[in-house]
Amino acid sequence: MPPERAALGRPERPLRILTWHVHGAYLYYLAQCGHELILPTRQVQADGYLGRTPSYDWPDNVREVPAEQVRNLDLDLVLFQHQRNWLDDQFAILSARQRRLPRVYLEHDPPRQHPTDTRHPVDDPEVLLVHCTHFNELMWDAGRTPTRVIDHGVVIPPAVRYSGELERGLVVVNGMPWRGRRLGADLFARARERVALDLVGMQSEQVGGLGEVPPRDLPAFAARYRFFFHPVRWTSLGLAVLEAMAIGMPIVGLASTELATVIENGVSGYISTDLDELVDRMDLLLSDPAHARRLGDNAREVAQARFGIGRFVRDWNLAFAEAITLAPRARSVLEAAS
Repeated sequence: MPPERAALGRPERPLRILTWHVHGAYLYYLAQCGHELILPTRQVQADGYLGRTPSYDWPDNVREVPAEQVRNLDLDLVLFQHQRNWLDDQFAILSARQRRLPRVYLEHDPPRQHPTDTRHPVDDPEVLLVHCTHFNELMWDAGRTPTRVIDHGVVIPPAVRYSGELERGLVVVNGMPWRGRRLGADLFARARERVALDLVGMQSEQVGGLGEVPPRDLPAFAARYRFFFHPVRWTSLGLAVLEAMAIGMPIVGLASTELATVIENGVSGYISTDLDELVDRMDLLLSDPAHARRLGDNAREVAQARFGIGRFVRDWNLAFAEAITLAPRARSVLEAAS
């Protein structure tokens, strides 16, 4: 870590941060930082304005505010999480003063338009662009915008542990019917013809899945399955994968995006770009539960070491502190150059 970042430390007091509800699981983990997260809501539910959804046991530091009242709030920082927040929402609900506050843009995904040549919508030296994987940062063209990478952090109920008694694999993907090849719908369908697999997630019943399992129940539900299969071609790094690792599940997935840096073949699971090879490895795990448990134990160690919630909280506090200092520093640099 550069010394100038280490010197920033934790903000002196809990911050008042406006953000949008874009990714429920990530928002829940971000709330563990202890800052006040203010979520705009609308009477008619819309993307980003869902507030405290019933799927999670939100802590008290997450609160809702009607979108039309946001411009009257005393805020410390604005956290963007989607292009529509940056391009449209900030001009619709924030005051001019609030738009000059310290700003962080959390990028959840790799670029969709072109894998290497897509310019990020933020091009501003006063905004801190945070990627949740090094793969994302590698692929986006950030222009003048300073970037940081904060690995995911997860926490699961302490009593939940892998048992693996079900001789089946589990796939967790939301919206597979409409997200298609990017989320591996075709790979799941092909693998399911040869090995026992269950799919859970929103709209999963449309493709023969079991439907949605509430997030608070998912770790205990998943723990009974022999392995976790992640068929996603193009993504950041699935939180469901890391939650499965944290309970001690072995992972089978594609050797693409950030997952290639997380899973070690034959140690914590199996990764490959060859579906036939992955299906063979699934058969191995189904036939050898002791081997599956050994790999799952190693996966849990990786999750604890790399994706612990304590490290995640420390990294985010550094990012918030940096964003606070970044905006005036960027202005002084631009003024000196003009």
